[in-house]
Amino acid sequence: MTDEEVIKRRLLIDGDGTGDDRRLNVLLKTFIKWCSSNESPENTAATYDRMQAQLAQCEFAVTKSDFATKMMQQELKNYESISQTIEKGIELAKVQIEHSKENLVLAKKIRKNRMEHDALSKVTNQQPDRKKTLQQLDVVKGELNQLQDTRRVLQRKLAHRRKEFLVLMRSIRELQATLQEDEEASEDEDTEMAEDTHSPSRPSSAACSPDSPDFKPVSPAFVIERD
Repeated sequence: MTDEEVIKRRLLIDGDGTGDDRRLNVLLKTFIKWCSSNESPENTAATYDRMQAQLAQCEFAVTKSDFATKMMQQELKNYESISQTIEKGIELAKVQIEHSKENLVLAKKIRKNRMEHDALSKVTNQQPDRKKTLQQLDVVKGELNQLQDTRRVLQRKLAHRRKEFLVLMRSIRELQATLQEDEEASEDEDTEMAEDTHSPSRPSSAACSPDSPDFKPVSPAFVIERD
């Protein structure tokens, strides 16, 4: 047996380290000596009483050790219960931390939405209300309808004026053509009259008479005044 094993064994037997091992050895030696001694009854009784006291001390130490063992076992159970409670508390704390993280994310999202809502509310409050906007829209629609009616009337008038202008231009062109024809006819008559004037034989006054078959009316020259 090694020294380490001897020390462990003595510690186990000695208990709290109050000399239980030595006390048992002394009691055993005293008992052996008492059994093999031839002392007087007085000395034997004293030795017996001393052994009874030592035995009571050993029993007390054993009882104390039993109580200490039971107490340690109870403490161990208490520690195990406390450990389980702590582990449950740790798990619960983890769950609460995860739940708190989710609540934090939700709170951030709610705060962001609230800030956006406040910004939109400010923009909305700066704009006119729906009733007033609808009234203004009705007014604008009425003005637009009036403008469209006015446009249609003006378009009809413009089309009518365009037709009148085309008719006028056609009449002007026809009048110009007629005037040009009259001018050409007048020039031809003037030329013929000039030739008749320079010819040796003049026509008689009867030929110039309107009743004569050779009479040709002379068209007057029209002059167009332009603005």
